[in-house]
Amino acid sequence: MRFTHLCILLFTLSFFGLINPTFAKQSNSPLSATDYDQTIPTHTQVLGYKVGERITNHSDMLRFFEALQQAAPQRIKVFEYARSWEGRKLIYAVIGSAENIAKLDEFAIKMQKLADPRVTNERAAKQLIDTLPASVWLEHGVHGNEISSTDAAMMTAYHLLAAPNDPRNKKILANTLVFIDPLQNPDGRTRFTSRYYATVGMSHSGDRLSAEQNEPWPNGRSNHYLFDMNRDWLAITQPETAGRVKLLNHYKPTVVIDLHEMGGDESYFFPPAAEPINPHMSKAQLENTAIIGKNIGRNFDQHGFDYFTREIFDAFYPGYGDSWPTFYGASAATYEVSSSRGELYRKANGETMLYIDTIERHFVASIATAEAVADNREKILHDFYRYQENAIIEGKNDKTERVFIMPNVRDKAGTHRLATLMAQHGVEVKQASKDFRACGVNYATGAYYIDTAQPRGRFVKTTFTSQVDMSDAFIKEQERRRARKLNDEIYDVTGWSLPLMFNIETNSCGKEVDVASTSVNANTALQGEVLNPSAKVAYLVPWGDMAAGRFLTGALQAGLRVKSADKAFVLDNKNTYPAGTLIIEVKANDNNVAKQVSDLAMQTGAKVVGVDSSWVTDGPSFGSGYTVAMRAPNIAMAWDEPTSSLSAGNTRFVIERQFNYPVTAIRSNRLASADLSHYQVLVLPSGNYAQALGKAGAENIQAWVNQGGVLLTIGSATRFAAQADINLLDVQRENLFKKEAAVKSEDKKSTVAGKLITSKAELIKATENNDESPDYVAGILANVEVDQEHWLTAGVNPKLVAMVVGNSIYSPIKLASGKNLAWFADEKNVLASGYLWPEVTQQLAYKPFLIHQPSGKGMVIAFTQEPTNRAYLDGLNVLLMNSIFSAAAHAAPLR
Repeated sequence: MRFTHLCILLFTLSFFGLINPTFAKQSNSPLSATDYDQTIPTHTQVLGYKVGERITNHSDMLRFFEALQQAAPQRIKVFEYARSWEGRKLIYAVIGSAENIAKLDEFAIKMQKLADPRVTNERAAKQLIDTLPASVWLEHGVHGNEISSTDAAMMTAYHLLAAPNDPRNKKILANTLVFIDPLQNPDGRTRFTSRYYATVGMSHSGDRLSAEQNEPWPNGRSNHYLFDMNRDWLAITQPETAGRVKLLNHYKPTVVIDLHEMGGDESYFFPPAAEPINPHMSKAQLENTAIIGKNIGRNFDQHGFDYFTREIFDAFYPGYGDSWPTFYGASAATYEVSSSRGELYRKANGETMLYIDTIERHFVASIATAEAVADNREKILHDFYRYQENAIIEGKNDKTERVFIMPNVRDKAGTHRLATLMAQHGVEVKQASKDFRACGVNYATGAYYIDTAQPRGRFVKTTFTSQVDMSDAFIKEQERRRARKLNDEIYDVTGWSLPLMFNIETNSCGKEVDVASTSVNANTALQGEVLNPSAKVAYLVPWGDMAAGRFLTGALQAGLRVKSADKAFVLDNKNTYPAGTLIIEVKANDNNVAKQVSDLAMQTGAKVVGVDSSWVTDGPSFGSGYTVAMRAPNIAMAWDEPTSSLSAGNTRFVIERQFNYPVTAIRSNRLASADLSHYQVLVLPSGNYAQALGKAGAENIQAWVNQGGVLLTIGSATRFAAQADINLLDVQRENLFKKEAAVKSEDKKSTVAGKLITSKAELIKATENNDESPDYVAGILANVEVDQEHWLTAGVNPKLVAMVVGNSIYSPIKLASGKNLAWFADEKNVLASGYLWPEVTQQLAYKPFLIHQPSGKGMVIAFTQEPTNRAYLDGLNVLLMNSIFSAAAHAAPLR
């Protein structure tokens, strides 16, 4: 049956003109064909199975591309560009004419010239455009369980190489370079394929109830650290993303397509994209993706494929694989195909969809894309150059935010991280070598600044401005839908300002900065220092940034004895040290303490001050009860169902890779009865633990807390802890606030008293539930105020920014039970960036973000929102570190 389906399918492709009948023979039988180059190995010859007959795993994909390169080395080049966390190779292939492939390095150099009108004038640009091929970059499989695109990538590569005389191919190869990234997430795909085939029995099942169609936690979508890598393009935390960003900045392909999968009952999506559109994208870019979309539509119509456009998958958030490239000038888009999530899938309408169905749709779309790029080569290259010109002009004409300046005074580690991150994105970042003055403000040597009058100026604008607005028409429509009790159409977060998320002081100036400076690159190291390295009494590390944080974790793991001051103190009437300052006493440590401290300072970038006296004139002395001994805690984390895999992965990543400290993952259901006495800290990432833990599990955890454990709840785990029957946390989750008095629910009766409804508004109101949650928030940045008189907030700035997602708002904890240590700002100031529903804005004001509740010898620390969301809320990291390491030091130690 499958063989017959494949034959029919490939015959229709041949009718369509993308695959001729000889390809069908070659794919489905050992027969060769004269129209195809028989020296190019087929799927069957390399892997032993036909296209679509099996879900190709990572190692087989590598073998196939290696075989293609060996067969046609002049027309395809394959390169490794990164390694995944689990050590798997990530590759990309470049396919083109022998002439274009031979000039690949020259192509990259010329694209760099075309990308900078400051060095390439109009005349020189025209000469480049006249000779350069356009380039299309096809990204596949960023979500490991979106399986079809990788096999489609292999199919596309084979077709381009094996049919060089096909009219479409000749045009494509003459006018474009086709870059293929066949598998962006090898760890996730390997997780999917191994588990999928482990469930297959005598025959495949397309039943959506079958094990084949239901992946176990943490499904294959995410990578090793369970990141959704399609949202990692802003923070660039994962090695896979870092490799791709470096590549795209090198080649600057003019069209970038990210191929995905969606629900199995859908059809196929390609551009135009849905609203809202990021205002920093250009009209020409949108026109180009529309041109490509029309060409795909014509091809799909010929082939009889259903599709849709514009209804979903917007172009607003700049951190996707299809939106990030637009800010260096590419025309980029997402394609989504209905997913079989296996070798076959039974759709709701009763049809059976085979894996090959999904592959060939992506294949057709890919070839149609390359054809459209080839047909519009000159326009696309011209629009690319014009994008850079306009970005520079816009920057020069901006009289308020031409230059963004980071003073680098308050948080040196965070400011350095943000500066080098922007350089990693391809932005020109400078660090002042002298003091300077800009727009009436004095800045010291070492301040960083970014002038938006540069090719990446629009990327700076969309990531550094506090607010990027959605269109008024779109907002009006969302409010209309809410009034009708319909779901909104906001797809992802609406606030993402990097300075806000990093909590970095950033000023703007409408004039060019003129000061001697040096260029910052992605690898510029943060320099640590030790003042008075031969200290006689102690080494002090001022607390408040991640350099000090990583110094602490390094010191604890090295066995150094470290203290931390709960309050600020003054030494010898001279120098003031902030709350949280680390104290490494010379006599309390080994003889080589000076070298250990120096090595750690160089490794982490921390500032260390050696002192020869411990005479404190204000604040706690080194031997005070307000100066606690830090311990190296054993950290446990809930893992597996019902934990949110993204929350678990993000949180574990932040602790392990940003804090440099190990975490032990424990299956959530084991926590119900496990002996946790080996651990000092237990982290519950977001998740609904009611069934996995229940009352007995809560009691087990409560007993452990009472004996000195630190329970840290994050996001929706706080909801579990606050449940009345669980009672780990003495707060309550709020329903939507309504000005009108709540109507009491009537007993269920056959009839009720009559009521007049005189308007549609009254009708809608009559349908409301009495107890309903606040409307869901897709993701905004909110201002948070911090209590400065508690050890848990030592070294933390009085104002922070957090991300709010979902509809959970909590009542403040009573003083009899604990303290609200961080809370959302007042109604007028709570919104820092994004769009927040008016009712939620009112209700969120002054509600807790961080709650501390002592319990026996231990404590519960609750974040009402996730401080580790996507690992890009760097400004919350010190607060999270305190919640782990300072909390463990203040609780009674467990043995």
